[in-house]
Amino acid sequence: MTSSASFDTLESLQADIAELIARLPTLKNRQFIQQALATIVRLADTEIERLDWKILSAALADMERGFQLFYDYRHVRKVTIFGSARLAPDTPEYQMALEFARAVSQLGFMVMTGGGGGIMQAGHEGAGRENSFGLNIQLPFEQEANPFIEGDPKLIHFKYFFTRKLFLLKESDAVALFPGGFGTQDEAFECMTLSQTGKFGPVPLVLIDHPGGDYWRSWSEYIDKQLVQNGLVSPEDPSLYTVTDNLDVACDAITRFYQVYHSCRYVSNKLVIRLKTDISDAQVEQLNANFSDIIIQGRIEKSQALPQEAQDETVELPRLVLYFNQRDLGRLYQMIATINQMGNPSPEVVAHPERK
Repeated sequence: MTSSASFDTLESLQADIAELIARLPTLKNRQFIQQALATIVRLADTEIERLDWKILSAALADMERGFQLFYDYRHVRKVTIFGSARLAPDTPEYQMALEFARAVSQLGFMVMTGGGGGIMQAGHEGAGRENSFGLNIQLPFEQEANPFIEGDPKLIHFKYFFTRKLFLLKESDAVALFPGGFGTQDEAFECMTLSQTGKFGPVPLVLIDHPGGDYWRSWSEYIDKQLVQNGLVSPEDPSLYTVTDNLDVACDAITRFYQVYHSCRYVSNKLVIRLKTDISDAQVEQLNANFSDIIIQGRIEKSQALPQEAQDETVELPRLVLYFNQRDLGRLYQMIATINQMGNPSPEVVAHPERK
C-alpha cells in the first residue's frame, strides 16, 4: 500500500483500494478489514451529515496514530496515571506520583499519561522519557505537553477526548489514580464502571494518596457509606480497586496481579483465563468450591488453548475455562487474587511482571 498522502487524489485512492481488495484473501485479519470496508460502503450509501463524516474521518485518523504507536510496545505492560494537572512539583501529591512512576518503571513497566502538567508531568519525570507515553489532546487554546515528554515520538495528539480515553485504557495493564478535580473523578468512576460491567480489564486499579493523605481514603468511605451500604453497588465491588498511601503497597498491587494471572478473553460464552504457570488439580477444586456462585453452568476446568485461539500469541499458556455469569466482576477480581496465590512461577516470571 502507498502512504496516506496518496489519498489526496481519487485515482490514487482507487489504486490503493484495488490493491487492498486483491490482497484481502491473504491478509491475517481479512475478516475485520472486510467488515470495516463494508461499514464505510454502507454509510456512503446513506444520508448522514457532513459533520458525521468529519467525525468518522478524524476518529479513524486518531486510531491510526494510536494503533501504529503502540504496536511495537504490545509486549510490555503499561500503567496509566491519572490525576490533577494543577498540582505543582512542590506538593506531596506530585512527589508521590513521581516516586510511584519511578518505582514501576524500575520494575519494567512503562507509564502513560495525558501528556500535560501536574500529576501527568510527575509521571513522566519519574519514569523518564524512554519509559513514557504522552497522549495529549488538541484544543482551541494551547495545550502544551510537559517538558519531560515534549518532542518524543511516543507523544501523540488526539483530536477527540473519546479516542484519547480509548487508548489510555485499551493499552493499560494497570491504572493509578492520584488526587484531582472533576476530570480525575470522571476517570476514576469511568474505570470503576467499565471494570464493574466487564468492559475494561480485569486490571489492577490503585488509588494513591501521599503518605498521611486522605483524598482517596475519604472517597472510599463515601463509596462504602452511600453506595455499598445502600445496596447501590455490590459488597464485592470495592475488590475492584486498592486504596493506599504506601508506595510499596501500590506497586505490589500491580505486580501481584500478574503473579500467576496473565490475561483473559471470551470465546463464545466461555471465559478463558490465561495463566503464566499451571496450577494443580487440587487448586482448581478449591476454586470451584469457593467461586461456584459466579458460574452459570458446569465447572472451572483446566484447558489448553481453544481452537478459536490458534493464532493467539498466548497459545502456549495454560488456561482455566468457565461459564462466568458476567455480572459479579468484584468476585472475579477476588478469584484472580486467589489464583495469584497459587502456582509456582519461575524466578524469571517473578522478576519480570511487565512482560505480556
